[in-house]
Amino acid sequence: MKNIYLKATIFSVLSMFTLSSCVKTDDYDIPEITCTNRFDAANHSLADLADIAKPSPGKADIITEDYIVEAYVSSNDESGNIYKIMFLQDKPENPTQGVEIDINGSNQYLDYPVGALVRINLKGLIVQASNKNIKIGVYDPNYAVGRIEPTKLPNYMARVCDGQKPVKAEMIPLEFDNIADALKDGIHVNQLIKIKNVQFEEPELTKTFADANATGDRYITDKKGGRLDLRFSNYATFAKTPISPGYEKSGDIILCLSRYTGNPTGTNYTDQAYIRTLSDINFVNDRFTPGAPDNPSPSAVNLFNGADFEDWATFLSSVNSFGLKPYATQGIGLGYNGTNSLQIKGTPTANDYVFTSVAPASLPANPKRITFYIKGTATGKSLSFNVYKTSGTPAYYTYNLGTFTTGAMLDPSDANSYTGSINTNGQWRLVELNVSTLPDMNLTSGKDIFALKTGKDGEYDLQIDNIKIE
Repeated sequence: MKNIYLKATIFSVLSMFTLSSCVKTDDYDIPEITCTNRFDAANHSLADLADIAKPSPGKADIITEDYIVEAYVSSNDESGNIYKIMFLQDKPENPTQGVEIDINGSNQYLDYPVGALVRINLKGLIVQASNKNIKIGVYDPNYAVGRIEPTKLPNYMARVCDGQKPVKAEMIPLEFDNIADALKDGIHVNQLIKIKNVQFEEPELTKTFADANATGDRYITDKKGGRLDLRFSNYATFAKTPISPGYEKSGDIILCLSRYTGNPTGTNYTDQAYIRTLSDINFVNDRFTPGAPDNPSPSAVNLFNGADFEDWATFLSSVNSFGLKPYATQGIGLGYNGTNSLQIKGTPTANDYVFTSVAPASLPANPKRITFYIKGTATGKSLSFNVYKTSGTPAYYTYNLGTFTTGAMLDPSDANSYTGSINTNGQWRLVELNVSTLPDMNLTSGKDIFALKTGKDGEYDLQIDNIKIE
């Protein structure tokens, strides 16, 4: 009893002391909250790292002076999917440079949350670069770049203060309509991006995000058939989560874009990316067929008079110098959705132009593409669609069609690259010509703009319909 009474008395006294010491009086002021910067102001930009980076840095490349840069943290390792890596970029919005820091530890999000502005003093570190992927780390003779020990990380990196609190910004990912644009020229490596209108490829829908005992590669695709490798760690909190049904649809995805090179001095690389958490995936739309172009927009107009082939006389009046060949006729009821179409049936005796058309009187502003529907088969030389450039030196850009079953996306790089067969498996397929990539495109009313050409000695049984420009 004495011990209990003594403990109670001591606790009561201590409690009175604690409470009284916290009471604000006129004798004491509340301490001012201050936040001071560990490092001096930046003396280099993040983009400057490209000038000092080397594919395989040696001991002599360890930075020996105060080389300070500022960057914003764009990654988050809380879920465990991004492991021992931190991605940073020079601006929270519309960045121009991104870098990767290799750290031999996890849970960095606690000290460096997404959006944190940090200063990095590279004194004592190395900078490695391969195929535009810039990494910061320590010198390690066994690796191109070594990982910084977490206990030593504060010697090199600290958050930036505004005098009262650490600076933190909202990170706004760069947005892209397709995978190719996001990966173009590698200028967005190590940056936070969003790609619209993507989905997991069909074989991935039967899998979990990661493999049972290893990091898994899961591929996404876009409407143009582009693909990107997503890396999922088997240590991620969602590693065993099935991709389907929760993420089987299509939509937008936010990613930390990366690039892997097996040999630091090599030129072969693999573009890859990481999500931070499952909330980076927003797949709420129906799945699509990769490689199938979008249907013409409501603003699309007939490329030339009678392009829907409903009025054969109007079409014939718009045919220019080459005229219509005997094997090119109006296919009654064979067009898209049962409408009339241009029918090409028979064996051409040469590489014949079936017809050329002239630009209509009314054209959409800033035309981006020509679309049309095609159905049927052809063997031998492929059918080509030629778009005419009338400014500068006149020339036709040739687009060849080969075997396709879901549609075709064509651009001038395909010129004269295919000889084979066409087979739409008895279905109408939409084809797109990306005229926005053509230099000096001059759509002048009354001028030649579009030509259709057959191969030589091929067997054709094709219908073409609804040639539109938008």
